[in-house]
Amino acid sequence: MEKADVQYQRMTETPIARLVTVLAIPTVISMLVTMFYNMADTYFVGTIGTSATGACGVVIGLMAILQAFGFMYGHGAGSHISRQLGAKEIEKARVYASTSLFYAVVSGLGICVAGMLFMDPLMRLLGSTETILPYARIYAFYILLAAPAMTSSCVMNNILRYEGKAFFAMIGLTSGGILNIFGDAFLILGCHMGIEGAGISTMISQYISVLFLYIPYLRGRTQSVFRWQYVARHSQILLNIIATGMPSMVRQILNSISTIAINACAKPYGDAAIAGMAVANQVIMFLFCVCIGIGQGLQPVSAFNYGAKKYSRVRSAFFFVLTTGTIALSIIGLCGYLFAPVIIRQFRDDPNVIEVGVAALRWQCLSMCVMPCSAFGNMLFQSIGKSRIATFLASLRSGLALLPVLVILTMIWGLQGLEMSRFFAEVITTIVTIPFLIGFFRSLPKEDEYA
Repeated sequence: MEKADVQYQRMTETPIARLVTVLAIPTVISMLVTMFYNMADTYFVGTIGTSATGACGVVIGLMAILQAFGFMYGHGAGSHISRQLGAKEIEKARVYASTSLFYAVVSGLGICVAGMLFMDPLMRLLGSTETILPYARIYAFYILLAAPAMTSSCVMNNILRYEGKAFFAMIGLTSGGILNIFGDAFLILGCHMGIEGAGISTMISQYISVLFLYIPYLRGRTQSVFRWQYVARHSQILLNIIATGMPSMVRQILNSISTIAINACAKPYGDAAIAGMAVANQVIMFLFCVCIGIGQGLQPVSAFNYGAKKYSRVRSAFFFVLTTGTIALSIIGLCGYLFAPVIIRQFRDDPNVIEVGVAALRWQCLSMCVMPCSAFGNMLFQSIGKSRIATFLASLRSGLALLPVLVILTMIWGLQGLEMSRFFAEVITTIVTIPFLIGFFRSLPKEDEYA
């Protein structure tokens, strides 16, 4: 109980700027390293050919599906765990932790089996052309073998963050990421294994990452534990996890659907267009990780203090990350815009790929100054359990806003419309998010004693 009291005092009394920063920095680092090793696959696979590079863009859709389940269980459980710890209900928090990990592993195994059985139809559904398919099939095989690791690592990572143990989450994720980068170089360039080497390297790194993430739980550094006796025997706990994690599920599933839609719209323009869009999207996801990392520093603070009825700290935390994130993303977006040709050329020295990739990257960099508002708003509502609002907002960026814009602009301006579609989707998402934030903060008590 002494450890729980120390954690309670830390989360409810540490100055907001310091607390959020301490939690955000490890998360930003781990997010950047995670995305960097995903980009490493694209970089090293780019030495094989344009179709192989396109395969990376196709299989990203599969990864998004796996992450959808992992993040749903991870965020869903993490939000409840943080609020239960804020209310000093440690046993209930442990039930959420064990239940979420069990179902994440089961879901990963189910996706692995289904994906193996329907490999070719799945790759075509995700946007593969006939020339990309042989590469996509090989790469996806190893990603599917890693499916249980990918889903369970999302759960362990998010529970660590929601407990305020972001440093341990960083160690777990970065260890696998660094290993993957060296594995890619060794297997693709050294052993000349091609895209199979990228798949094997990613698979091994995912399982290594899971082992490192489990160490803090094994050594008793967390209040959450993973034990069979804590797995809920009734459906209500699972339903609570799914309801709270649904925004993450929607967000990731729509990321997969948007990848399919973008690949489908790019397909008439050839493999170079698919590859160019894939590279641009991976670069912007890497840059956007700074925003996600800052927001994930917000989530345990807002969830814990909301559970402890420290509402003024919830308000202060949100506006701190909004200011910080907007400044950071604006600077990063400007740099990305100016150096877009240099960045894209690192992945594939093909004039057609570069032309598409540079245009798409520049349009998306222009939208980075408005991304923090919508991203942090979505993450705030999810962390405090307002899942309906969070689910709706999550559906905008890669779904309700993007898909219609994508279809309309591509019909009007062709490839140029495809390149600019994400910019307009981001602007629309932010405009829709603002009224929800205004309404929430107006209804939130200004002082804790009125809660």
